[in-house]
Amino acid sequence: MTASKTVVVSGKRKSAVARAVIRAGTGRVKVNSALLNYYEPTIARMKLQEPLLLAGDAAAKIDVEISVNGGGVMGQADAARLALAKGMVAFLRDKKLEKTFSDYDRHMLVADVRRKEVRKPNRHGKARAAVQKSYR
Repeated sequence: MTASKTVVVSGKRKSAVARAVIRAGTGRVKVNSALLNYYEPTIARMKLQEPLLLAGDAAAKIDVEISVNGGGVMGQADAARLALAKGMVAFLRDKKLEKTFSDYDRHMLVADVRRKEVRKPNRHGKARAAVQKSYR
């Protein structure tokens, strides 16, 4: 194993796609070229910090660069969180960390495959909306 090991992983949520590059480092996390401390909104930043807090000291040994696009703010946060957690497990090769993530929230390691249902014709916009009947 070399010191220049790099792990590239991706995470998806709805239409948001995140790609994370993980290297050995000092604990720096960047999302779309901005440090995690400046990521807004705050609730999305907190969601991204969950894997780092659960990992403890192991998070201080890696540098992470995440690029995320598509979807909304929370979809991007979930995709980036998934990519970060999967990447940390792959980089550190730690079964205990994987179990910790899985016990805390399964969606840290497994993508949520739900998507918006396709709208149906003659249903007035919603996929499951009842068809309005007129008996006149």
